[in-house]
Amino acid sequence: MKRMILILATIALMLPPAVLLAQQSPTQEVKKPAKADESTRPGGDGAGQVMKDSWVTTKTKLALTKDGRTKARHISVETQGAVVMLRGKVSSTEERTAAEEIARGISGVAYVNNALQIVPDDLRKTVDVKDDGIETAIRERLLKDSQLKDAAINVRSDNSVVTLRGKVTDPKAKSHASDVVRGVPGVRAVRNELAPKG
Repeated sequence: MKRMILILATIALMLPPAVLLAQQSPTQEVKKPAKADESTRPGGDGAGQVMKDSWVTTKTKLALTKDGRTKARHISVETQGAVVMLRGKVSSTEERTAAEEIARGISGVAYVNNALQIVPDDLRKTVDVKDDGIETAIRERLLKDSQLKDAAINVRSDNSVVTLRGKVTDPKAKSHASDVVRGVPGVRAVRNELAPKG
């Protein structure tokens, strides 16, 4: 049963890059594929970089799944410009370190930003409930705020460390969003990754 789940997870992780490749029209210029040891940097039209980033994310997720030191289902992996961002909750410092080591070992990774929070297994359910409450409170405050109600802001809380992602109108709105979030009871820290629209 576990083997079947692993096979299905592998297929699901590899499907998005395959679909993107299949959608490429045959008349488009075909670029020389990057070598495995080449670093991936944004360039040109950006479409190639998105593909490389997707592939790096897929390889990282698969490596985390295969390695017994980590519980991959609790780790979110995103890649942008060859920088891998690890988010989520892990049960120990060792698991956090292992996840970072695994991500660093993937070819094409330029840097790993490790934002994993350590939450012991016996506290996970309690922390998850608290994080859900924090996320809900933040979303409600953002919707009520006249400057931010129309902004496309994604909110994530991991052990009361809140990450804001999305688009805002200007740097003042970005700063204001951090201030709003810091005012929510239970928030320990804010990682503001908001970008200006445009």
